[in-house]
Amino acid sequence: MAHPFDLAQPQAYQQWRAQRLACQPRLAIDLVVDVADPRMLQNQERSALLKCCERANMAIYRSPVTNEDKGIALQLGRQLGLHHQDGNWLADEDGISPIAVAKPVGDRSAFIPYTNRPIKWHTDGYYHPAHRPIRAMILHCVRPASQGGETALMNHEMAYIALRDANPEWIRALMAPDAMTIPERLDDDGVARPEQAGPVFSVDRQSGELHMRYTARTRSIVWKDDTNTREAVAFLARFLDSDSPHVLRLRLQAGMGLVCNNVLHDRAGFEDDPMQPRLLYRARYLDRIGTEDLHEKCGSSPFEVSADSY
Repeated sequence: MAHPFDLAQPQAYQQWRAQRLACQPRLAIDLVVDVADPRMLQNQERSALLKCCERANMAIYRSPVTNEDKGIALQLGRQLGLHHQDGNWLADEDGISPIAVAKPVGDRSAFIPYTNRPIKWHTDGYYHPAHRPIRAMILHCVRPASQGGETALMNHEMAYIALRDANPEWIRALMAPDAMTIPERLDDDGVARPEQAGPVFSVDRQSGELHMRYTARTRSIVWKDDTNTREAVAFLARFLDSDSPHVLRLRLQAGMGLVCNNVLHDRAGFEDDPMQPRLLYRARYLDRIGTEDLHEKCGSSPFEVSADSY
């Protein structure tokens, strides 16, 4: 059977490429779905979110619900077929990570998501092993920053298309099992997370869809040292920082949130109001959005804790 991600099947790729480009949104507002309450979606609201994710791998919901309630993300996720959370060691016991500027005590303050600094382009869980990919994510905004904190988004399929159109050998390089390596992370007790090598692009073994593992960071990352990999990484960095119409920018407001199949995203730096500091809730999943039967294939536990972290 012809597969679009097989470099030996150019016709299948061209058909897939045409279909995907035809349905991509060109403005962030095209991703927005208004919902009355993300905890209890109406049928048409759920359908609209799923359809948007089907065509763009992401959707933005907008609601009047501004409660400081982590259950919003969890309840929304279940309605979209997300049943298996990934709880990293910096998440709370329920697997939800409160994304806010951390106090200068404890572990969180050492990691960029818990500061007001900008975050470079990445997909979540790029340091995870290949058998445990982060397939989906929900990011719910309780309070925006007083200034800044905008998010940029790109469907990772658009990055794949740009690279493959420019040079198919770059795709071959980025699908190599040792294309990108995250060195081990050490703590006072030794190796907290082992070295993790893997591809940038892969075909998800459960859905057959394209999966991406990437970070634009330049520290604590080792790229395979060959010409095609170096050229591909440089091209991808330029593409993400370009004015491509596939880069969608927005600022989440209270009651808004992102649901996505772990698309590429970044975050601008921001300034907080000390009385109303920026707060978002992040839930990460081993499922893809809309795959409601996936929990039957993943095992019985709805929550799995990983030692992986930034």
